[in-house]
Amino acid sequence: MYFAALLARTEDGWEASDTELDTVETLTDLADLAREAALDDDTVVVLIEQEEAWFGVIRIDGEDDPRLFVSDAAAAARSSYGALLTDEILGRDDSADDLDVLDLDGTEDGEPGDTGADEADDDGPSGADSAVPHGPLGDAALLADLGVGEKDLLTLEGDALGEIADALGCSELLETVR
Repeated sequence: MYFAALLARTEDGWEASDTELDTVETLTDLADLAREAALDDDTVVVLIEQEEAWFGVIRIDGEDDPRLFVSDAAAAARSSYGALLTDEILGRDDSADDLDVLDLDGTEDGEPGDTGADEADDDGPSGADSAVPHGPLGDAALLADLGVGEKDLLTLEGDALGEIADALGCSELLETVR
């Protein structure tokens, strides 16, 4: 289960809205969705989490390329929306074939741990997970000018999105959309 929220910075502070990721298939789709929430070229921060397994932060400033961070790249790479982020950070090409094997509930087709009949062996992680580092990945300084320093972002645990929203000064807004 995913939770995603858009936080749009305005002259009057932050505006928050939850967002449905059902129509998001690429990072471009997600960035376009965020830009639609922005007034002018204001900053938009997208917060995503999957059942406390990992969280991701996407920052969009106007037409600039999105800046990305995930708390646990290996865990994120095993989920559909997390794979969008980790693939972009690692510079992988988007592939329709990769999206075909991912369900929108964040798991690969089949039961977790089910290797399937066509797997070659059990010598370690398979697929994208083997090439994705465990732990944080991306631009940990993407929120530094907004009050969440690199060290702070790297050490967040528990309700990370709540702590980020608190540092941004919009924790009540985030709780409203949760």
